[in-house]
Amino acid sequence: MNAGWRIVDCTNLAGTIKYRRGQIIVNSDENGLDIAIPLAQVAVVLIGIQTTISGAVITKLSEYDIALLVCDWRDVPIAGAIPWREHTRIGVRHRSQADLSLPRKKKAWAAIVQAKILGQAHTLQLLNHSGSADLSVLAKRVRSGDPENIEARAARKYWQLISGETKFSRLPGSETLGWNSALDYGYTLLRGYGIRAVTSAGLSGALGVFHRGRGNAFALVDDLMEPFRGMVDAFVFSELSNDESLTKEAKHYLSSSLNSALDSSGKSLPTVFTDFAQQYGLYVEGESESLVVPKWKGSLHASEGI
Repeated sequence: MNAGWRIVDCTNLAGTIKYRRGQIIVNSDENGLDIAIPLAQVAVVLIGIQTTISGAVITKLSEYDIALLVCDWRDVPIAGAIPWREHTRIGVRHRSQADLSLPRKKKAWAAIVQAKILGQAHTLQLLNHSGSADLSVLAKRVRSGDPENIEARAARKYWQLISGETKFSRLPGSETLGWNSALDYGYTLLRGYGIRAVTSAGLSGALGVFHRGRGNAFALVDDLMEPFRGMVDAFVFSELSNDESLTKEAKHYLSSSLNSALDSSGKSLPTVFTDFAQQYGLYVEGESESLVVPKWKGSLHASEGI
């Protein structure tokens, strides 16, 4: 698998993307300048409604195991070109996902929810907000399948605390200024990493653990990305304003930040997400008794990004 980490965001590009000698060449109609980006460094490419891309480029993206997401006028992904990578266990993994018992699904979901809440607690601590200890206590109360819906209870408390003195309501897809649009964008980047990780692991994106939906081709991605949301939140609330539109600089900041270390191991989020998807594949096959879920324990010092 290509170990690329960069997200190339061309959602606002009025121009073309071409291929040349192991690189994609991004050309803007506005200034005519070419920007060359090595494909070996790229994980995800986002394109918008004014971007022209050829079949040859899409072929090269597939060869380099790069996910291409097509976004609408709101910058929301509505389609994609995902590499059909050969995986020696793709058949057995799809069957194992479909046959996964309800107790094992509930056990996996409990581990994911617990890791998510602990990540939220870490974010509150990083931002010097109260409530981190309370969330950690709630995380310990999560049982198989989360029958008490501890996830929702923790989320209500978390969103009340994370904004500090500013009154804030999390409204996904609301197209509002500030934190909501920044969170939507950050989660879009996170989902792009997840799509790449899940497909590379030979898993079926449609067969989720908890998330379901007849029209959701990547329910599993929506499950596995939950523990990483706190990382996005930390960078959004630490640096971005709630009364400004999402600028090009802010997008660059977020994409760079998501290449930071997730925890003390020093591994970046894209690397950890890839390892997590592979581990989930072993879990559904019965090779692992328990699903060990990564937890956000990093700092706010972002690594160098795109």
